Amino acid sequence: MAELAGVDRKTARRYVEAAQAAGVVREGGVGQLDDALIGAVVEAVRPARPAGHGVAWEACQAEHEQIVAWVGQGLTSVKIGVLLARKGVVVPYRTLARYAVERCEAGRAGATVRVADGEPGVECQIDFARMGLIADPGAGRRRVAHGLIFTAVFSRHTFVWLTFTQTLTAVIAGCEAAWEFFGGVFKIVVPENVPRNIFRFLWPTPLCGRGPSLPVAAVVDGPAGSFSAT
Repeated sequence: MAELAGVDRKTARRYVEAAQAAGVVREGGVGQLDDALIGAVVEAVRPARPAGHGVAWEACQAEHEQIVAWVGQGLTSVKIGVLLARKGVVVPYRTLARYAVERCEAGRAGATVRVADGEPGVECQIDFARMGLIADPGAGRRRVAHGLIFTAVFSRHTFVWLTFTQTLTAVIAGCEAAWEFFGGVFKIVVPENVPRNIFRFLWPTPLCGRGPSLPVAAVVDGPAGSFSAT
């Protein structure tokens, strides 16, 4: 239930226990879940907060000036929590971290530098992603399917090629299908999560080191499926 609801197991347990205390039974069906019951559960798990926050948040507000000073000194939320505990103020880490970010400007990131998207039809990013188990009629069983995802950098249009293998043949087949989908061949292809055996084929061994000669892209300058390193 915690996984389906996207919450912590302890949180799910609190709701279940509150529902049971309000009279919910497993065999009772959905008919017992009326507004009165839901209100009782919510009141038990999350009691009314006039200020919109709980006791821990109010404790942080009482120490606001000190927390601001510590944030200004570059202290982490963990360290600030330790220092507050020495003063007898015990606050959960998540509450303290959220308070430091929202009220004390902790962890403010620097300005984001926008990267130019380039020109239409120039660059395409390729990435493998695990899609899950899919029935394979040829093998007579379910197998892990992978999606070879092609994303045009300028338009963000996406094409997905499903395959059961991550081989050179599968990559070339996916590229041919993608070029047909996009109506042309991209000049620059940027691969990520591509298996090493394919990487070594597309980029010769001398270019696969970790030195300054590491290539940044594969250039498609011929028919669909033909590559040359750059």
